[in-house]
Amino acid sequence: MPRACGMRAEQIPLRPHKHMARTVVILHPGALGDVVLAVPAIKCLLARFPLHRSLLISNEPIGRFLLECRMVDAWIPVQGAACTDLFTGSVPASSELGCWLTESDCAVAWMNDEGGTLATVLRCCGVRELWIQSPFNPELKTLHQRDRFLETIGETADDGSLDGQMQIPSDLVERGQVHLERVGIPFDRPIVLIHPGSGSRWKCVNPEVLALTIEQFQRENMCPFILEGPADRESVAGLSNLVPTIPVIAGGDLSIIACLLARSVLYIGNDSGMTHLAALLAVPAIALFGPTDPERWAPRGSHVTVLRGAFCTCLSWETVAACSGKPCFAISAEMIVAAGRKIVKLTGTTPRNPSQYALSQPDSCATVPRSFSLSMVTT
Repeated sequence: MPRACGMRAEQIPLRPHKHMARTVVILHPGALGDVVLAVPAIKCLLARFPLHRSLLISNEPIGRFLLECRMVDAWIPVQGAACTDLFTGSVPASSELGCWLTESDCAVAWMNDEGGTLATVLRCCGVRELWIQSPFNPELKTLHQRDRFLETIGETADDGSLDGQMQIPSDLVERGQVHLERVGIPFDRPIVLIHPGSGSRWKCVNPEVLALTIEQFQRENMCPFILEGPADRESVAGLSNLVPTIPVIAGGDLSIIACLLARSVLYIGNDSGMTHLAALLAVPAIALFGPTDPERWAPRGSHVTVLRGAFCTCLSWETVAACSGKPCFAISAEMIVAAGRKIVKLTGTTPRNPSQYALSQPDSCATVPRSFSLSMVTT
């Protein structure tokens, strides 16, 4: 979301300008998917303060990505030295962070604060309005995790009308496209991205199902790629062994991955942060759910198709791990391919695919390099 002041986003938070000194500070220590689910709440919060400068304190790489997308004006890592004092009960020694907090009209921290240590520090810094609450707090009344973030800041639960999507700035698209062309990603073919990983191995569909899905898409002249995140090595290896000719795309730079997602006709993934990122960027997506409840965790949007088996009756992750039948993951390759066909038929001629390559007859993907690294190359 472009900021009203029109200032360039900074990777390291600078002292707020004198003519626009008031600030909004957001602290979110969650993983990729958790932060993406908070985007509607972040948008809503910043809309209340259109002339304020905003600082996000979060993990990489999602924090840096939201900065590059100009959703916020500045970002610092939550594990950085500047934040150490916040969690130990001391006023920040960092002059930059201290200045942001001193000039803050509003601060939100989506985390537990047992004993009120963080609240005390923030109030000592001069924060005027303060919300500190975990989205997992059992006192919250809404079900969907996205709505729970909204509820923590006093907003009515999302009825589905709130914009939960985000566009990639044109300069970021151009930069990413140059890099993707440099490493040989083909854009004259209908790309299908398959992400086999998740934050837990128990949330991953059987790799044999994904292998059959990939083979079917190949027969239908699609060009599948396997997407590997930083914690997906085991899941990717299991799938790659079954379809050894399919290229694996690996890399931690979300700006490059986002550009690749934006050029794909279809994304397929488990309940994972990458799936939530695809949904945030309005990529046509198939989300595969097993033991986790899609009513609580599934990405929202008409561009998202959720597939799952039977409702999971396991009471804990221990019982999920011990479950041999996995009826909640009774998802077949035929189900995924059928959903994919429907999506591509509906979206193949949209502006996302200006050359209409979703309907073309591309050459075999066998000539594509076996693996890619999408780490950003600076020139």
